[in-house]
Amino acid sequence: MDFSSKLLEQAVDEMSQLPGIGKRTALRLVLHMLKQPESQTKQLADALTKLRTEIKLCKNCYNISDTDLCAICVNPSRNSEIVCVVEDIRDVMAIENTDQYRGHYHVLGGKISPMDGIGPSQLSIKPLIEKVQAGKVEEIIFALSSTLEGDTTNFYIYRQLESTGIKTSTIARGISVGDELEYADEVTLGRSITNRIPFESSTKS
Repeated sequence: MDFSSKLLEQAVDEMSQLPGIGKRTALRLVLHMLKQPESQTKQLADALTKLRTEIKLCKNCYNISDTDLCAICVNPSRNSEIVCVVEDIRDVMAIENTDQYRGHYHVLGGKISPMDGIGPSQLSIKPLIEKVQAGKVEEIIFALSSTLEGDTTNFYIYRQLESTGIKTSTIARGISVGDELEYADEVTLGRSITNRIPFESSTKS
C-alpha cells in the first residue's frame, strides 16, 4: 500500500495494530477521522491518553476502575462474601448485564496457558487465595470460559483452595463447551449463574 504522506502511513500502521483491524480498514478509519472536526479528533486522542495514564485496577477485585476501589466493590448492596472468578472485564460486563448476580468479582487477567507462556504467577490468583484464607469469602463461583485453558485454571485454583473448606461452584453448562463467556446471551448466562453447581461435581462429568 503506497502512501502520499508519511504521517498518514504512520497513523494507518498504528491503527492496524488493533485486533481485527487490517490495513484497509485502518485507512478508512484514519481518513474518516481526517474529515471530522479537529476538536472531535482531539477528544478521541485525549480520551485514549487518559485511559492509559489514569486507569486503575481495583485493589480488591482487579477490575478496571477510575478509583482505587471499583463501583461494584464499594456498593453496600453487594454481597462481598460471594466472589465470582472471571478472566477479564468483558466477563464482568456480561454477567452484570444479566441482573442475576449480586456478589463481588475477582478478575484474573487471563487464563493459565503454558502454550502462551502464561502461568499462575502471571495472574491475580495469589490475592484471591489470600482473600479466602483471611476468611472474607464464603463461596467462590468459577465463571471462566469452558475451554481447556479455562478448566485448567479453575482446577488449579480449586486445588489451592481445597484445604480451606470453602464452598466452590461453577456456572451451569448452559454455556456451550468451548464458548467464550462474553458472547453468551444474557438469559442463558443469567440462568447459568443462578443454577450454578458444586465445582467438584463439574470435574466428574
